Amino acid sequence: MSTQSIKINNQTFILHRLCVVFWKEKSMLLISDVHLGKVSHFRKFGAAVPQKAVRKNFEMLTEAIDFFKPKTVCFLGDLFHSSLNKEWELFEQWVGRTAAEIILVAGNHDIISPLKYEGLKIQVVQEIQSDGFLLTHHPEERDGFFNFSGHIHPAVRLRGLGRQTLRLPCFFKSKHQMIVPAFGEFTGNHTLKPSKKDEVYAVTKENVFQVDLS
Repeated sequence: MSTQSIKINNQTFILHRLCVVFWKEKSMLLISDVHLGKVSHFRKFGAAVPQKAVRKNFEMLTEAIDFFKPKTVCFLGDLFHSSLNKEWELFEQWVGRTAAEIILVAGNHDIISPLKYEGLKIQVVQEIQSDGFLLTHHPEERDGFFNFSGHIHPAVRLRGLGRQTLRLPCFFKSKHQMIVPAFGEFTGNHTLKPSKKDEVYAVTKENVFQVDLS
């Protein structure tokens, strides 16, 4: 299945294979660690990354929005990898085609002036608190809140019957927190080791599935 629907504190969250979360009751799409501009940064310094990879993130963003049709898109930090480059023009064009309200929860890579975002009517904030949920870039534990965050680029290592292993990006859920996988191309990831109390939803190009931790 391309999605998995879960309940957290009586709210419905839909996990999608594109590494996004849709908060149904708020009609809000949560996206983390897109790192726009990273492909252009690699190419600038001679990495053999195909030009078409520059547009891949925007195509996937559009696909996610077309699927859920959210009222609000909330980026959980690291929307851009570094300073302005030519991908900003593509971003401006993408924003112009997007009807949803856009909010950026600033991450450690978000060094572009908030004035540039304000010019596109994008609100830049440090965090969002809503109905007992806390939206941040870095994972946080705060009394009375369930936290959605990014930053870690979580992945899980799956082991087969033999010695073969497979590492996949994942949604990593603990009791009071979910870490959202990185959305962007060429972002890399960090393997986490879940306990039996955690819930892990691995992502492939076609599916989202819960990992058996027993």
